[in-house]
Amino acid sequence: MVILTLNCGSSSVKYQVYDWDNKDVLATGIVERVTAPGSVITHKAKGKEKFILESPCPTHKEAIELILNAISSKTHGVITDMSVIGAVGHRVLHGGDKFTKSVKVTPEVLETFRSVQDLGPLHNPANIMGIEAAQKVLPNVPHVAVLDTAWHQTMPASSYRYAIPKEWYEKYSARRYGFHGTSFLYTAKRASVLLHKQPKDTNVIIAHIGNGASMCAVKNGCGYDTSMGITPLEGLVMGTRTGDMDPALPFYIMRKTGMSAQEMDTAMNKKSGLLGLTGKSSDRRDVTKMAAEGNEDCKLAIEMECYRLKKYFGAYMAAIGPIDAIVYTAGVGEHSATIRAKALEGLEWLGVKIDPKKNVLANTGNAETCISTDDSKIKVFVIPTDEELVMTEDAFAIMNGNYDVHTNFTYSFQSPSYRNKAREEALVKEIEETPELKDIIVRG
Repeated sequence: MVILTLNCGSSSVKYQVYDWDNKDVLATGIVERVTAPGSVITHKAKGKEKFILESPCPTHKEAIELILNAISSKTHGVITDMSVIGAVGHRVLHGGDKFTKSVKVTPEVLETFRSVQDLGPLHNPANIMGIEAAQKVLPNVPHVAVLDTAWHQTMPASSYRYAIPKEWYEKYSARRYGFHGTSFLYTAKRASVLLHKQPKDTNVIIAHIGNGASMCAVKNGCGYDTSMGITPLEGLVMGTRTGDMDPALPFYIMRKTGMSAQEMDTAMNKKSGLLGLTGKSSDRRDVTKMAAEGNEDCKLAIEMECYRLKKYFGAYMAAIGPIDAIVYTAGVGEHSATIRAKALEGLEWLGVKIDPKKNVLANTGNAETCISTDDSKIKVFVIPTDEELVMTEDAFAIMNGNYDVHTNFTYSFQSPSYRNKAREEALVKEIEETPELKDIIVRG
């Protein structure tokens, strides 16, 4: 049986095809420029050449049809026909405070997503369109919504409430929600395995750093606090988002410039962060390279991003008490030795010691590594995230009738013997090129 997972953005659809019986990824890909001219699919099937095709996708329905054609093609496909698809998992950004776990999609569930879509105006409409489009193309299989916000529903009110008029919270649901929940769930569970502990006995701080970035304090295996807020704008310095700032600043600039609320929203979400600071790029690779070449704006951008990370590390250590590990994950967290090191620089007095050589070696997305020194009181792990696997397992369990909240449910990746086949195969090649890499790999 095959589980298909879909991540529908406003102008893209990412997907994965998973062979449940053999526990193996058969294909991954993305359709870009959905709803715009020049729509194109990039399809990567196991053991086959990459397939790229331009094809009009005026709506998400055509994009999903394009995906299904690609995965069932005789030349570059991975399944014989649609009947082998047992369930479809969908990423949904915002569920408000209505969901504490993934849920089977029903008309009532879709209506709930619509009722809170003003909390996620950039993502939720696309998520809903993707679900509806997939239901039309695959009407006879269960569709499951996996929500970014569900993981964070264990936060206490002292973490999620804002110091604003109470009626704003009661009438308009204005509170901290947090995002990247599926990634935090996966990496928190994997950290427990690497520490040889049960989740309920594990305290970790996780930094999910990509173009969007957030941190999560995990106390006794559950989300206790997180850096993003009612939207993904709050918290860390990101690729194009401001992160934390004085809330009065937008009003000041609007008065000075005459900017509208929509223009300010765009500026804070799409023109700020590293892009705003450097005026050149939101990509950490570009910024790091230009900083090394002497660009002062890029140097400052890195300093600011790492200082913000350091402040959150310190704050969360104070919030949840003695911690077992710090975890880096996502694109930048997994691949930028510079960001990892600078964000923890000077925290040795708190028991965090990075081994510079291990840190440089750890730029792999195919293995879980430990980059702290042997005498570091707090472990520092780099754990490649796997949100698609969480979506896949949630979808299968809901279809199978044995799903529950994560504290009452055991994922396959919570086993010390769990291995990601695709990553293991790629890792063999990496170790051939860099034999020292095997010395920093950590197993459960």
